[in-house]
Amino acid sequence: MTDSLKQTLSDELNFLLTNRIPRIALTRFMGWFAKIENPWLTKISIAIWKVFTDLDLSEAKHKDFNSLRECFIRELREGLRPINQDASVWTSPCDAIVGAHGQVKAQMLFQAKGLSYRLEDLLGDKALAQQLEGANYVTLRLLSSMYHRFHAPAKAVLREVCYHSGDVWNVNPPALLRVPGLFCRNERAVLRFEIDNNPCALVLVPVAAVLVASMRIHAIDQQLDLTYRGPHRFESHQACEKGEELGWFEHGSTIILFAPPERLFHTTIQEGYRIRMGETLLCHPFDTKLSS
Repeated sequence: MTDSLKQTLSDELNFLLTNRIPRIALTRFMGWFAKIENPWLTKISIAIWKVFTDLDLSEAKHKDFNSLRECFIRELREGLRPINQDASVWTSPCDAIVGAHGQVKAQMLFQAKGLSYRLEDLLGDKALAQQLEGANYVTLRLLSSMYHRFHAPAKAVLREVCYHSGDVWNVNPPALLRVPGLFCRNERAVLRFEIDNNPCALVLVPVAAVLVASMRIHAIDQQLDLTYRGPHRFESHQACEKGEELGWFEHGSTIILFAPPERLFHTTIQEGYRIRMGETLLCHPFDTKLSS
């Protein structure tokens, strides 16, 4: 059997096991299970988790967890994610694997190779979608084993959070290649930031996924999950420093970031690149070779 065929079969099996299941029911169950506070159950669950992923807790601020949820949303020890403080640089909001990225053209952007989706369908806001025409975007995929908190890429003011309830498809590569408009179907939030009087200079779209589909946005003091029923839109005036924590996912998922066209990707940004929170993501044209 060729390596190509093995990979195809592996992807098909992965897709079947993580998507052709009662996704929402299983996600609600896992949300309940992850909150059970029992040290022994938590240790067993983490041990099983390590068998299937590259989970590394050596960077965690705390070594003992009362629940699986505490492990999912763990904090890191101080100093492990230094923030590039150059004012011309925007940093990665999270630990992630870089996915599809480029420029929004004719209101379309790529989900995966050969598969695109409409910006308005993702944002649920025609006016905002039109304002982001020509913007640069990047898809940042968080694995389940990664650090799950996300942070401000630049000094900004959070002006609005818009929540969209939805499905909980897996967001891994096999699913992205098979489910059209996946990000537009899943539960997600649209965070709009003002920078230098530009009311939508920075837009972040955290997208939830199968199993523990829940996210916390600190500025609105709200946990957003499958049981949440409103309100849909929150106004905010929360000033954020670069690197300031914005919230967390309770499982691996995705953040799609939009930036003005004059903000260019750092030379390290390529599909498949593993980036850490605080590393250089975008910079001005004359600074594209800045170190991260």
